[in-house]
Amino acid sequence: MPPLRLVLYEDNADLRTSLSQLLGTAPGLVLVGAFGSCQQAAADVRHLQPDAVLMDIDLPGCSGIEGLRLIKAAAPHVSVVMLTVFDDNERVFEAILAGADGYLLKKTPPARLLEAIEELREGGAPITPAVARQVLRLFARPGGLGWRRLAPAPAGPAALSPREREILGLLVEGYSYKMIAAHCFISLDTVRSHIKNIYEKLHVRSAPEAVSKALREGLN
Repeated sequence: MPPLRLVLYEDNADLRTSLSQLLGTAPGLVLVGAFGSCQQAAADVRHLQPDAVLMDIDLPGCSGIEGLRLIKAAAPHVSVVMLTVFDDNERVFEAILAGADGYLLKKTPPARLLEAIEELREGGAPITPAVARQVLRLFARPGGLGWRRLAPAPAGPAALSPREREILGLLVEGYSYKMIAAHCFISLDTVRSHIKNIYEKLHVRSAPEAVSKALREGLN
């Protein structure tokens, strides 16, 4: 399998340096760019052709959420994981709507960060458990933020199996693929197969979309 090409956007120079060292020396990863702002994000991804991007949500000038939108417009196939120092409700929601493929706190341990990047390669979308709980609060109540601002859902999808509903519930709680496999006593390949079926039945392409739809429609 070819190495995963990464671009990092982080305005804190010290953190950018430490993350660059971590990502640049990890097996199976190639850090092709590290920047302090995302104003040129569209040009960056076209030139560097990354597979994934780690994006600080609180960048100066052009915010990380705007950078996310620029990247998705220029290269929709590139996975973008947002990094933040706090799990702010409004920004979590805006990032999900803008197409974020994951959402992690900056205090995430290095080993977990590398595991999250590996989940991207496997088609997953890592979400810090604390952030997943924020998403739950956003969508759980009729009249809440998610209900007010998301368009009505289309006609109901094909029914999820009991196992698929269990796995979807674990995604809502922020479980990684490996955590789901351990919790359910199944293999990683089986987890991937179930999640692929969940995506197809819910007509979504990522874990954040699946979580949002599950919470909005009470599917989990």
